[in-house]
Amino acid sequence: MAACRGNLAENQAVSNDSVITQAQLLVMERADDYTLVTILDPWKSGGVLHRYVLVPAESQLPTNLPEGTVVRTPLRSALVYSGVHTAMMRELGAVDALKGVCDAQFFTDPEVQEAVKAGRLADCGSSMAPTIERVIEMQPDGILLSPYQDAAYGQITTLDIPIIECADYMETTPLGRAEWVKFYGELLGQRDRADSLYAAVEKAYNELKGKVAQTGAHPKVLTEMVISGVWNVPGGNSYMARLIQDAGGIHPWADNKSTGSLNLDFNQVLAEAHDADVWLIKSFNIHTYADLKGAYSLNDQFVAYKQHKVYACDTNVTRFYERFPFHPDILLMEYYNLFNGNLDKLIFFKPLAQ
Repeated sequence: MAACRGNLAENQAVSNDSVITQAQLLVMERADDYTLVTILDPWKSGGVLHRYVLVPAESQLPTNLPEGTVVRTPLRSALVYSGVHTAMMRELGAVDALKGVCDAQFFTDPEVQEAVKAGRLADCGSSMAPTIERVIEMQPDGILLSPYQDAAYGQITTLDIPIIECADYMETTPLGRAEWVKFYGELLGQRDRADSLYAAVEKAYNELKGKVAQTGAHPKVLTEMVISGVWNVPGGNSYMARLIQDAGGIHPWADNKSTGSLNLDFNQVLAEAHDADVWLIKSFNIHTYADLKGAYSLNDQFVAYKQHKVYACDTNVTRFYERFPFHPDILLMEYYNLFNGNLDKLIFFKPLAQ
C-alpha cells in the first residue's frame, strides 16, 4: 500500500547528511538514482512517521531500493489539503501540479478559489472524509496533507496513492520549518529552486537576527486573545515563541518547555502578561479597541490596551498563514519593525483604530 506509515525503520539507523541543517524532523539523503526522505515522528521520540523513496519518473525503478513508500517524481497531479502548501507550490513554479484540494472553503488564494468554482480544480470535500469518487476521478500521484497524532486518514489509504505527511508545522524553529521546502522541491522537480529559496531565507533571517542582537528594542509581547474561555499562547519552545525572541521580544512564557500552544484561561494570562508592552492579535473581525473590548469586557485590563499598543493582523486580507511558514524572514522583519516603531513598513499587522 502506497500510504504505509509507522514503524518502517525502527530497526534501521537514521542519520542526516548535509542536505538538511536546521529541520529536526526531516532527513534527506540523495543517492545517484533516488532520494531517501525520512520523516521523524513528532509525537514519539526516536520513532519514524514515514519514509519515502523518491525516484525520477523517467528512470527505470532501481532494484534493491531502501524500504519506504516509493514516489515517482516530479508529482504531476497533486491533491493538497492546505493553502500553506499551495502557496509553496506557486513559489516553486510548480502550481500546475495542483489538481485538487480538500477543505476548499479555507483556501484564501483567489486563483485557487476561482479554479475550484470553475471546476478546473477538483473539490474533494472535507479533509476528514474526502469524497473518494472525486479522488479516484482526478487520479493524483500524491496527496499532501498535514499529519496529526495517531492519524488514520480513512479510505484514501486504500487507493494506492502516496500520502505525503507534511509535518513541517511540528518543527520547533522558524528555519527548521522553512527548510522543508527542500523536500517539496524534490517532490515537485524543483530541487535547485528550492535549495536557492531556502538559502536566501536563511541568510536574510540570520542577518536580521544578528542586527536585533545589537540594536533592537526588547518589548514584552502578548499574543492572541481569549476565545470561548480559552487563550492559546505559544509554548516556550515553539517556533512562534522563537520568532518573537529572535526579533527582540520578551515572551512571557519563555521558560515553558512546550513546543505547541498552551491553553490558558483569561486570569492566567492576565497574571503573567498584564504589563505586556505590545499585544499582537490574528483575527478577521478585530479592527478597533471597541471590537476588542466587545469580544471580552476585561480585555481593557492590559497595559498594551490602555496605552494603545495593540496590533491586529486581518487573516482574511493578508494571507498571513500562507506566507510566513516558508518565509520566516518576512515575519521576523515584521516583528522587528513593529517592536522598533517602524509602523509604516508593516505588511501583516496594523494598529487598532481608536
